[in-house]
Amino acid sequence: MKTFRRFLGSAIMVFGLILLGCGGSNTAYAEGLSLTMSPMKQKIVVNPGDSYVGSVTIFNPVSNGKDLEYTVSVEPFYVDENYNSVFNERTSQNQIVDWITLNNGNYGTVAMNESQDINYTINVPEWAPGGGQYAAIIVTAKTPEGGAGMTISERQAIAHIVFAEVAGETYRQGEILDASVNGFLLSGKITASSTIKNTGNVHGTATYKMQIYPLFSDEEIYTNEEDPETRIIVPDRTFYNEITWDKTPIAGIFNVVYSVEFEGVTAEVSKMVIVCPVWLMFAVLFAVVAIIIWLILKRRLRRR
Repeated sequence: MKTFRRFLGSAIMVFGLILLGCGGSNTAYAEGLSLTMSPMKQKIVVNPGDSYVGSVTIFNPVSNGKDLEYTVSVEPFYVDENYNSVFNERTSQNQIVDWITLNNGNYGTVAMNESQDINYTINVPEWAPGGGQYAAIIVTAKTPEGGAGMTISERQAIAHIVFAEVAGETYRQGEILDASVNGFLLSGKITASSTIKNTGNVHGTATYKMQIYPLFSDEEIYTNEEDPETRIIVPDRTFYNEITWDKTPIAGIFNVVYSVEFEGVTAEVSKMVIVCPVWLMFAVLFAVVAIIIWLILKRRLRRR
């Protein structure tokens, strides 16, 4: 019996050291880009025969005493079946490229720590079909040689996406093909996912919300209701998206409510999620086995 108790005590000590070892963390840092743009995207509504004047601002944060040279181009914006952005393929939904004129030309410079506006005009033809039209205004900058932290010349491209809706025969509709929450986790973060298909002829905005509660409480420990995640989905495309709780603890039981809305269609999932790492499963199993062995030994001693 004493041997078993010493064994149990040693096991508990090892288990405690494992717990202490799980508290470490790693932090990663990333350097900023040499050119920024605002806004990165813009949604507009235009009528056939009308003109629209837009603007995008670029900023040069480089502080090496040299101006930043850049070029501007208008490219077709398209999304492939894997929802990757494509900037060199023409479709019926990016005819707007031919309607855009760069008011400041295709070249320019921006001084260090200064910003500059790039203005453009969209002249919509009378025959323009109703529905979505998409283009990218791409600014390509050449970083100066000998710049801060740089030894060779590099080029950086950054895009402003124009999501235009041409008034006319437009229809908005979509389908939520799937919405789910992972119910059991050995590691990682609580994640909810969904797949949406835009079956209309104009872009729409999907909204993703998640609320998390402890198992026996109605008090939220996480919610993004005030600032939900959103994604723009272009026509005739299927989009898969995930939303995660970055502060998921290493263990626990939670109630998760996940909702998705797109073009008036809503899907909601409510699920209990168990977070239990492998080492904890083994620890619980070990404890159960240890208690059973102790009870058996105790019963035998009583019989003697």
